Amino acid sequence: METVYGKYRDGLVRTLEDLTKRIEGYNKENIEAGNEPLYYHLITRIKSEESMTAKLDARGLAHTPEEALSGSVHDACGIRIVCCFIKDIYENISRIRNLPGVKVIREKDYLTNAKPNGYRSYHMIISVEEPYEDAKGNTPGIWYAEIQLRTIAMDSWAALEHQMKYKKTVSDNDLIVAELRRCADELAACDVSMQTISDMINNQ
Repeated sequence: METVYGKYRDGLVRTLEDLTKRIEGYNKENIEAGNEPLYYHLITRIKSEESMTAKLDARGLAHTPEEALSGSVHDACGIRIVCCFIKDIYENISRIRNLPGVKVIREKDYLTNAKPNGYRSYHMIISVEEPYEDAKGNTPGIWYAEIQLRTIAMDSWAALEHQMKYKKTVSDNDLIVAELRRCADELAACDVSMQTISDMINNQ
């Protein structure tokens, strides 16, 4: 039985590998120039066949490679960049925008406009030209990726919120949600303070 990615899975994997190497490349150049790393760690994933099928079902779309890879769904490739400081997030955003062949399709700034539950992060949907046939039959092909950028504090909070979201039975749900929101605001304030301290150190 043909999977939702079909024969294009290899191109999908290679596209993610190429993007990862390019991000690692500009970070390495930055370090070799005597600067601090631009991120703490980099996490990548290919959305599982099950998750992609469920997403296509939720949108009423066919289970085809074209819908999964070249239609309205753009997150088969996923990259999360976890940074030490807020300023690093914006530096990475700038570097990604300037990568050859990359176009920003959509952005959501949850740093300055947090979600009601306190979630903070910066999301980018990008397209990138790669030398692999895409699901529309084009070579070079146009491939898509979702990039999330956040600080270590934001990432820890998101992990806890995810755990809460997918827990089947949670007592005191309202209290936990309120506490998560309070923690999100406190962590955001800490991120600003840490950035200020970093700037003070680097401006000496």
